[in-house]
Amino acid sequence: MSNLSPIDQITERVERLLLRHAELLRTNQLLNQEIDALTHERDSLKSRLGAARARVDALLQRLPAESTPSAAHPGVTPAFKSATRQETP
Repeated sequence: MSNLSPIDQITERVERLLLRHAELLRTNQLLNQEIDALTHERDSLKSRLGAARARVDALLQRLPAESTPSAAHPGVTPAFKSATRQETP
């Protein structure tokens, strides 16, 4: 590079800068596409979460009001409580 004229050296450096600029533009474009895809995926997951919450809320609304097991059904323990207290044999 030392035997090139100053104009040739500048030209070479400008060409390298233009190539690097083109690479960065392409990288930026790919990153923006990835952001768009991830944003769409996030929005979809938020929507699915909202729908799942609505279904759970609807199921909770259908459950009868809490009452003591002895008053409503003597000797009956709700399944969700007995599942946490199961002992291994």
